Amino acid sequence: MFGIHDLPLFVISGLLLNIMPGPDSLLIMTRSATQGWRAGVAASLGIGAGTLVHIFAAALGLSAVLSTSATAFTVVKLVGAAYILYMAVGLLRARKADGAVAAPVLPALPYRKIFAQGFLTNVLNPKVALFFLAFVPQFISFDAPNKALAFIVLGAIFNFNAMLWCCALALTTAKASERLKLNPTVSLWLNRATGGLFVWLGVKLALSKQH
Repeated sequence: MFGIHDLPLFVISGLLLNIMPGPDSLLIMTRSATQGWRAGVAASLGIGAGTLVHIFAAALGLSAVLSTSATAFTVVKLVGAAYILYMAVGLLRARKADGAVAAPVLPALPYRKIFAQGFLTNVLNPKVALFFLAFVPQFISFDAPNKALAFIVLGAIFNFNAMLWCCALALTTAKASERLKLNPTVSLWLNRATGGLFVWLGVKLALSKQH
């Protein structure tokens, strides 16, 4: 449907990426720990809104460039596969941190400002745009009737799963009533597991025939 393939692999990869700690997770944990779960959810919604901007911008841009060129779409997928392998190497080379990192204390803010903070944290991060341009096209068939629509559908699935994780993170952190700390050993093996998956995915994509 929509020219999408390997959807379960897309969902699993996306969930692993969302679980990995990063700036978005740190913001959610900090706000939840200092202002409660509603503040964490506000940050999550802002992050989700920022992700939507990346999804639609990438979908429209990709559609404009590739609508008449199957060769260009092939190049995009191959470059994306190379980028996925590059990310995999970085994850596999990650080392165990000396200790868990606690979220810094921040002054209380109205929920609308926390939403804006989450939105700007995400939408101004060029790595998010690069990720969507490299990752999502790998799961769109070359002969998809509407590549932009397929991109948006995949992006919406990714963002929905991300919101589930972010809201769960906000609730868990607030319930614990303390800054959530990720065990460095767990973080290390999460990086390695994701890196191994990305190596397999990158090689699979590079060697696969056109769908």
